[in-house]
Amino acid sequence: MVRFGYTLMTEQSGPRELVRYAVAAEEAGFDFEVSSDHYSPWLTEQGHAPYAWTLLGAVAQATSRVELATYVTCPTVRYHPAVVAQKAATLQLLAEGRFILGLGSGENLNEHVVGEGWPAVAARQDMLEEAVQIIRELHTGELVTYDGAYFRVDSARIWDLPEEGVPIGLAVSGEKSIERFAPLGDHLIAVEPDEELVKGWAAASGSGAASRSIGQLPICWHPTSKEAAVEQAHEQFRWFGGGWGVNADLPTPAGFAAASQFVRPEDVGGSIACGPDLDEIAESFRPYLEAGFTDVALVQVGDEGQDEFLAEAAPALLEKLRAL
Repeated sequence: MVRFGYTLMTEQSGPRELVRYAVAAEEAGFDFEVSSDHYSPWLTEQGHAPYAWTLLGAVAQATSRVELATYVTCPTVRYHPAVVAQKAATLQLLAEGRFILGLGSGENLNEHVVGEGWPAVAARQDMLEEAVQIIRELHTGELVTYDGAYFRVDSARIWDLPEEGVPIGLAVSGEKSIERFAPLGDHLIAVEPDEELVKGWAAASGSGAASRSIGQLPICWHPTSKEAAVEQAHEQFRWFGGGWGVNADLPTPAGFAAASQFVRPEDVGGSIACGPDLDEIAESFRPYLEAGFTDVALVQVGDEGQDEFLAEAAPALLEKLRAL
């Protein structure tokens, strides 16, 4: 059975609100919750960017059933992979085995802030591979010294490790990245419902049937008005239309505002299911199900109306999704 998740969208809500939404999402019946890990919002209108790891620590204590995951963390520029290994182990202990470490090669928007520049895509992939190797080694509990092309680790050990370990999900986008990263990861993470990604990962991964394919889909539910939902989606999520080839490289919310200035409300409404019709919203998930994804997390666009969505719409929507 496909698992359905809720996204703790750090770009559009403050930390206390996100913890409240996490509890409500568990009560509504979601199977898992994923958190973005941003230093800046995509657009100024979104207005938030709390620290994902503090947030997830609080959520781990406030919830008891839902799985948790980063979707995704970049362990190469803003964070050193040795630090990611430590905080992932700590979070897994706090979550009592409910955590998946989702990793990716990142976006300039978040990583440029430490002043180390933004590497070319080939270098970012090399850095991610080294980072995963370091995290895996540190999660053995052994003393690790590592001297790579991009990272060094000097006599490091993770002292508090969960017995069950920390499963790693890796964000990939094509055949070459699957060949490279499937042997290193436990689960596939992808933002498009591409059946070839799922099949390719299954063929290249050593995880077998235990491997999961985790996707994500934005929606914008509104209790009464499709027009109001489209307006909110356009204000908050028009950056989404640029595609990840653009999204990975723009450095600031101002850059995303400029890049999306000609995106119309009808463009957003044509790509994101908007309005009060839960059947229409549920149908928008079908491409992920047909592509063979085992897990799909929704993003309810915008902070306004989240409480109402989780209390009124989410339980009925989950019933419709599970009936597809």
